[in-house]
Amino acid sequence: MGERKVLNKYYPSDFDPAKILRRRQPKNQQMKVQMMLPMSIHCGTCSNYIYKGTKFNSHKEDIICETYLGIQIFRFYFKCTKCSAELTIKTDPQNSDYVVELGASRNFELWHAKDEEADKEKQKRETEEMGDVMKSLENRTLDSKREMDILVALDEVKSISSRQATISVDAMLEILQCLVEEKEKKLEEEDRALIKSLFGVPREVVRRTDDDVLDDDEDLSQISTDNAETSNNNSKGRKVFEELPTKRFLKNFPLIGF
Repeated sequence: MGERKVLNKYYPSDFDPAKILRRRQPKNQQMKVQMMLPMSIHCGTCSNYIYKGTKFNSHKEDIICETYLGIQIFRFYFKCTKCSAELTIKTDPQNSDYVVELGASRNFELWHAKDEEADKEKQKRETEEMGDVMKSLENRTLDSKREMDILVALDEVKSISSRQATISVDAMLEILQCLVEEKEKKLEEEDRALIKSLFGVPREVVRRTDDDVLDDDEDLSQISTDNAETSNNNSKGRKVFEELPTKRFLKNFPLIGF
């Protein structure tokens, strides 16, 4: 297939291209194009909603004697997806948009309404300032005042952000760590005070040797009372141990066993 690219047609020596008849086409001849709908529209015949981005096989033509600053305006013909009614839209280079011309109406769009309102206000201001010098001076004064207010607000925001930027992340982490440590110490002190109120001051444990001789009545009564007190204390301690957080209790009092 590569050799066909170098082959040329034969032109005889007496060939005159001026004798070739050229086909004349009308200026507004329609052209078949594929397009996507640039806005959401509402069909006027069947009340069908056609959404933005719907693909169509349309016909395009130039609008004769209608331009904007030398830019040609085009018209597109397409059919409704439900009733096949003919709809037309055309370009609007002045507003960089499209205009629904025939057979449908454009759906409400908030941004489009805002743009139209802004354009109306701009035109109204221009008409007011057309023959009134004082009005134009007043409008310029209001614009300068508004710009000064915006600059003052911007400076305030910058000052606040610079003030907050002086505190580094490490300093913030240190402050948080100190607060956590203080909270843990406070909880430990509360736990110690609670345990001290329940158990009292710990007394010394005296180990008896085999050589110590005890009286039967006194020793047995003393041992029974000691056993009863220890059992009561153990039951209270178990109850407090269950109520308090286990990990924190073991951390603070590792030598106490029940």
